[in-house]
Amino acid sequence: MSRSRPEILFPLFAELDALPGVGPKSVRHFQRLKVERPRDLLFLAPARVTDRRLRPSLAGVPDGETATVLVQVERHQPARRPGAPHRIAVQDEAGGFFLVYFRAREAQLRELLPEGETRVVSGKAETWEGTRQITHPDHVLRPDAAEGLPAFEPVYPGVEGLAPRSLAKAVAGALDLAPTLEEWIEPSLKALHGWPDWRAALDLLHRPADEAALARRPAARDRLAYDELLAHQIALALARETARRGAGRATRGDGRLRTEALAALPYAPTGAQTRAVAEITADMAAPERMNRLLQGDVGAGKTLVALLAMLAAAEAGGQAALMAPTEILARQHLESLAPLLSPLGIIPVLLTGRDKGAVRAEKLAAIASGAAPLVVGTHALFSQDVEFDDLRLAVVDEQHRFGVRQRMDLSAKGRRPDVLVMTATPIPRSLALASYGDMDLSVLDEKPPGRKPVDTALISAGRYDEVVARLAKAVAEGRRAYWVCPMVEESADTDLTAATERHAALAEALEAALTPSHGPGWGRAVTALVHGQLPPAEKDRAMAAFAAGDARVLVATTVIEVGVNVPEASIMVIEHADRFGLAQLHQLRGRVGRGADRSTCLLMYEPPLTEGARARLTVLRETEDGFRIAEEDLRLRGPGDLLGARQSGLPTFRLADLERDAALMAAASDDARLLLAQDPTLEGPRGRAARSLLWLMEADEAIRMLKAG
Repeated sequence: MSRSRPEILFPLFAELDALPGVGPKSVRHFQRLKVERPRDLLFLAPARVTDRRLRPSLAGVPDGETATVLVQVERHQPARRPGAPHRIAVQDEAGGFFLVYFRAREAQLRELLPEGETRVVSGKAETWEGTRQITHPDHVLRPDAAEGLPAFEPVYPGVEGLAPRSLAKAVAGALDLAPTLEEWIEPSLKALHGWPDWRAALDLLHRPADEAALARRPAARDRLAYDELLAHQIALALARETARRGAGRATRGDGRLRTEALAALPYAPTGAQTRAVAEITADMAAPERMNRLLQGDVGAGKTLVALLAMLAAAEAGGQAALMAPTEILARQHLESLAPLLSPLGIIPVLLTGRDKGAVRAEKLAAIASGAAPLVVGTHALFSQDVEFDDLRLAVVDEQHRFGVRQRMDLSAKGRRPDVLVMTATPIPRSLALASYGDMDLSVLDEKPPGRKPVDTALISAGRYDEVVARLAKAVAEGRRAYWVCPMVEESADTDLTAATERHAALAEALEAALTPSHGPGWGRAVTALVHGQLPPAEKDRAMAAFAAGDARVLVATTVIEVGVNVPEASIMVIEHADRFGLAQLHQLRGRVGRGADRSTCLLMYEPPLTEGARARLTVLRETEDGFRIAEEDLRLRGPGDLLGARQSGLPTFRLADLERDAALMAAASDDARLLLAQDPTLEGPRGRAARSLLWLMEADEAIRMLKAG
């Protein structure tokens, strides 16, 4: 079968100026709508559909609603002064009203609407000073020409320089080029939803014929949105299968190290952890290469799962590397892994950009010889001088902070090692399928025993002094607290409090409050500062002081958002919480509630709250379920903002919406896997139709991934 685009689709990929009414000059206006070829116009959804069915009268039509009526033109009332409108009195079945034109030529209006004749007019009804009128009607037609006015008229997104009628004419021309194609949707699913065929769906979208077009979500648009999602999921499934077909290596450990590590734990793993470890080690034992995402909420225990996977690699005589996005997080991983590895006789090696000279050379030698079975590091693991003896497993933590190229660089350090990526950001399933559909997914949806709920409260910034007084009392009792600010330094462009300024203010306030009971200098001594612009050594000193309890209050930016683990910290104050996203607030709150003390999170805000900010903070106060929070964040902010515009990896859909179409995305994912399980090379009847879909959706790369042409 040919790997080239089917000839039947050629007209849809022709030059845009081949369409009626599209010239070389107007092409650039279409490009602003991301329209490059006739095919793009097929998926340019109307912004709305206007009901232009003929009515007997304007009477009873609400202001702002479009009305189409047959009228008798009675008389013209030209403008009497500059800027005044030209008014035309007309009569329909129920009574009279006016057509109103501003800055129009009288002669043209008299020609368009001759007194004594009938015309069909269509436009928005309105009331001005008690008088009904239509200002600048959209259409004025002779009765014998009114049949050409569609009863349901699609209205497309506007762009400067492109007249709506020109755009509609181009869409009609593209629609005339659309062929009839074989069906690629699974028949029972198509029947379940009552979806039309592809070609009929296009007609219903662009040439609506009945009231169904006025629905908020017509079935035809649902079907075309599903086509986009299905093509995307087929492409991801092909990518996943292509990756798995790559020359991987079976890594089968004997379980000895994992058994010892689990026996040393003071608690039993959750069912979700046990399930995830089984999925990961089964993948590692297979001859195909693993490419798996481990997704878990704050405190769900991803580190233990990663450790057990890494031990499986060590049991098989290989090595495993854990890569973290920041040095703080890398050191945190090392500190949490070391106690579990020590009884096993394994000393993990930490490699960061700070390692120099003889120290670095010694670590590199241990990695190259295989003497270091487990390696933890930052982007320093990408360095050319880092060579592994036998890298079997690459674990990437907080994967959204690394680019695809960086992950590939790490995996290139071994002979096609298995890859496990982790994220502590709960992701709604629709986004996970869209962004990580080329990966197998393990989800930790339980929390280990002992994690206590965090008391979350909203508090106005006007109560700052009260918060500081309560903080001073808690610090005097030996408790530890985070105080998070959105910025490092003050800026003239914003009113947000900076971490440096807040650190100085809190140190002074605590000094004043605690000197009587603890002596001078103590309040300042227990206040530390950490932010991303500090030299690594200073950040480490601040974090170490806080972890040891020498510092009781850690003022920080969101550098502590992920991975920082100080179980003794039981207070979290987030300043300007209304400026943060839900997922980020959830991550920050997750830094407390890890120890024996009951924890508190105070969300300080500047009143008045916007509607969106109030909705975010209310959700956070009501629940600690990261997956529910993620769904709300998706609803409030949209998919691009939720995952981050540059790092999201989200596809761009014209008709599908990842928030609204979560169920369609899940169905498309299941259908794509079923199709490829039944027809891996897409050679069967439905498979060939799916190839046409991939070409139509410009998933050319997916076509090239097929085993057979």
